[in-house]
Amino acid sequence: MKVFEIPGHQVIWGDVTEALETGIEDNSINLIFADPPYNIGKIFNGKKEQWNCDEVYLDWCYQWLELCFRKLTTTGTLYLMSATQYMPYLDIYLQNRLTILSRIVWHYDSSGMQAKKYFGSLYEPILFAVKNPHNYTFNGDEIRVEAKTGAVRKLIDYRKSKPALYCTTKVPGNVWYIPRVRYKMPEYRKHPTQKPEALLERIIKASSNPGDVVLDLFAGTFTTAAVSQRLERKSISIEREYEYVEIGLNRLGINLNEPGLNLD
Repeated sequence: MKVFEIPGHQVIWGDVTEALETGIEDNSINLIFADPPYNIGKIFNGKKEQWNCDEVYLDWCYQWLELCFRKLTTTGTLYLMSATQYMPYLDIYLQNRLTILSRIVWHYDSSGMQAKKYFGSLYEPILFAVKNPHNYTFNGDEIRVEAKTGAVRKLIDYRKSKPALYCTTKVPGNVWYIPRVRYKMPEYRKHPTQKPEALLERIIKASSNPGDVVLDLFAGTFTTAAVSQRLERKSISIEREYEYVEIGLNRLGINLNEPGLNLD
């Protein structure tokens, strides 16, 4: 395990379990974003992610999730992504440890070939869970979106004592349409499951404040770290593949070609 320190940000090159056990203090993280490999055979940096069976994969997930509960502050928040076939198991597991406030559907369109003999998947599930349901961060006004009823149709709400137009904005519901990152988009990096900045921006704005610490367990292209930096949050990112660590350092403003820079 190796740690790279950048003002306000930390990049940990190593295994997620080891990093959580030895590299991060308990009760120190305000927001955790977990987007692990989905165990569906994706290729990451030339290596196929595939566990021997579902039970082994889920046991691995439970192991690092258990460590996450210790790292969160008493008012901390966890967002967990997973493949649709594993989310029911992880949902039940989390219910006994945190309070799940929302089950979010990240919906996107497909630019590729869709399934022809069944309904192809156009979404990924996200759990939004907190340690204390009576005391947690949620900045609804920071993430408001257009309310089509009020903004487009200009309907009048007659339920009020003085009838008035419906509000033109609202806090998003639990179905989010955010396009996926595609090749040649400005934010694209070479990674098979890169998450869009818009997705992380909504999560980070809603569930953290400037100066808070955001932990990304499986950093990939370091979208979480890049957005955290832009939004004046601190970040800790864990990644086991050095090729992706280089991407992360670059997105955080480190010039990898700088003379005298030693990252070995």
